[in-house]
Amino acid sequence: MQKPSFLSKPMPPSPIKVAGPIRAGSYNLLTQGAAWKFSLLHDRDEDVLIWVTRGQGRVVINGVMRGISMNNALFVPSGTLFSLDVPSGVQALMVRSPAGLTPRMPHEPLLLRIRDSLAQAELTGIIDAMAREITQDRALLAEALEAQVRLISVWLYRQVQAGTADAPKETAGQRLVRRYAQAITRDYASARLMADYAEALDVTPTHLSRICRKFGGRTAADMLTERKLHAARSALERPHPPIQDIASALGFSSAAYFTRFVHNHTGQSPTALRADAQKNLRLPR
Repeated sequence: MQKPSFLSKPMPPSPIKVAGPIRAGSYNLLTQGAAWKFSLLHDRDEDVLIWVTRGQGRVVINGVMRGISMNNALFVPSGTLFSLDVPSGVQALMVRSPAGLTPRMPHEPLLLRIRDSLAQAELTGIIDAMAREITQDRALLAEALEAQVRLISVWLYRQVQAGTADAPKETAGQRLVRRYAQAITRDYASARLMADYAEALDVTPTHLSRICRKFGGRTAADMLTERKLHAARSALERPHPPIQDIASALGFSSAAYFTRFVHNHTGQSPTALRADAQKNLRLPR
């Protein structure tokens, strides 16, 4: 019997369509020396996995500070306000993947304390394999990386089932901080002040600041400032749009006010930060 024509030769599969590239490898290399990209409170449109292999640091997730150390895995889903503070001697691996790439990925942040040596080796092996794929840039790279992300989602599920998640019961104060963090991710680009958020949460600005400092080490105003600053610095890494447009998009009343804001928190003007970013892009890697 003659084969149907569509079976006469293998057809190439359709390319995977994702929102952005998958990145994997050393945390220090992927951040490229720009510690602010993770040390400032921010949220991302991608999922982030941090696997600490040596040393210790601190993470703030939805306004609550936690310690993170060797053999800890931190998973932060897209849209979660967080920051990561790790000293220079800390060694960690990182995976950044588009949100929704696999439905098995958790929808809530996870901090896993992994004591089983086999589980430790499994995650390290997956991330190392991803880094090699990216370096070698072979055929079907996107498909290979997506398969590895799916393996990570299975690994995460198994670790949660094994009871490795460090998830203490949330207190009333932590719930308030989380609600504030979620409001920041929605509205940080508006002209709303911290007092406006407090009013919407039905608490006083003083109480909100005290609770935020207690659980996250930052005042409520600091949290909002950091999110705006991260957005500003991210926008200034690109040659466009004009600075006055960035200021308007982030809720500043004028470009001059935006310039003072950036200079007060970085010691540089927006123009200087943009010039430095473009110069770094031109440097050989």
